[in-house]
Amino acid sequence: MPEITYRELLDQKRVENIRQMLKPLPRSCADFIRSLLSTTSTLTRLAYTIDLGTFFNFAARELTCFPSEIASEWTDKDLACLAPRDIEIYADYLSLYYKQTGENVAEQRMLKNHTYGVMRKLSSLRSYFNYLFRTQRIPANIATLVPLPKKHEKPIMLLERDEMQKLLEAVSSGDQLSSRQAAFHRLTRARDFAIVMLFLGTGIRVSECVGIDLEDIDFRSNALLVTRKGGNQSILYFPSEVADTLKAYIAERESVETLPGHEHALFLSLQKKRITQRAVEQMVKKYAMLVVPLKRRMSPHKLRSTYATNLYQETEDIYLVAEALGHSDVNTTRKHYASMSDHRMRQAAANTHLPSVTAQEMVTTDPIAANGDAVPSQPPFSATMEPQQAVSIPAHTTDEAETAPHSAETAPQ
Repeated sequence: MPEITYRELLDQKRVENIRQMLKPLPRSCADFIRSLLSTTSTLTRLAYTIDLGTFFNFAARELTCFPSEIASEWTDKDLACLAPRDIEIYADYLSLYYKQTGENVAEQRMLKNHTYGVMRKLSSLRSYFNYLFRTQRIPANIATLVPLPKKHEKPIMLLERDEMQKLLEAVSSGDQLSSRQAAFHRLTRARDFAIVMLFLGTGIRVSECVGIDLEDIDFRSNALLVTRKGGNQSILYFPSEVADTLKAYIAERESVETLPGHEHALFLSLQKKRITQRAVEQMVKKYAMLVVPLKRRMSPHKLRSTYATNLYQETEDIYLVAEALGHSDVNTTRKHYASMSDHRMRQAAANTHLPSVTAQEMVTTDPIAANGDAVPSQPPFSATMEPQQAVSIPAHTTDEAETAPHSAETAPQ
């Protein structure tokens, strides 16, 4: 029997989770998820299932239009009773709600959704009701009658070149770490340094990084085989600096006896198994807080944005950047070098030179001079103006009124 790969194992676990989460939901939810089998990944279907679970958990507790509080008993006829106002109430609910964390009802944790979180959950609901409407199971898609929150573009956060150097130095030396963190740093230094170098040198996704196997690396061509979000595989090339750090880490990793099922994993946790995405995210944040404390949301994805911007600076080839990042749509890539466009516009403005005009050339006749002589006039905010040269400007009135429009430590991995 062929050995199951990491990607296949991940998909298998997701499918099992989806099936368990669909059990307490209306039967139409399972029908909707099955309709996505040929067009979406297991991760996308899991996200849809989670969002549907959030909505029906809310509906069972907060809405009174259903015959019972057991969502699995609701029929298509019951769902057709929903009104746009119910979706609006749900959108407000998403901004702050509580979720039970254990068997005890009193064990709850507070959850918040910002604009993007609310948009995603409402979009999932739209897709679900659109499926029901398209298959003639309900008379209308009432979710489309509720507008999505206004999307506010956030600036792309990335590291400047000097910040990149400081980050690598922090990972290498372990300076500024607490005594507890420093003790574990001696065990994970080579691994952490290799991961950060891989992010900065290839722009790899964190999901792709943790999925790398030892057999996926070819040092003869400095190439790396990765499995992209949609399941497609691509070859990434890395510079010699990344190759050196990977070789140093692999030399250490060969002496580790891994747990069964994790023999092929490249990056291991201290528990001797494949490192998780969450552990990598916490590791990056830990070191970033030492060198760029104001950039609190620094993450592997921000390092990916840093790589994209640097690659565009060197090549000015947006299609090459899109291919390196694994983007199927070049417009997605534009977000990664938006800051570079702003920088180039600033440079263009700084290099634009206009003819200079001296104060002596700017001579006008003052119509209110008492003797009728021409009075030299200087700009009122001139830095060279002496106090006795101040020009008195008469006050003017108008009948028109203007209105204006409106550091905590994490468990070592």
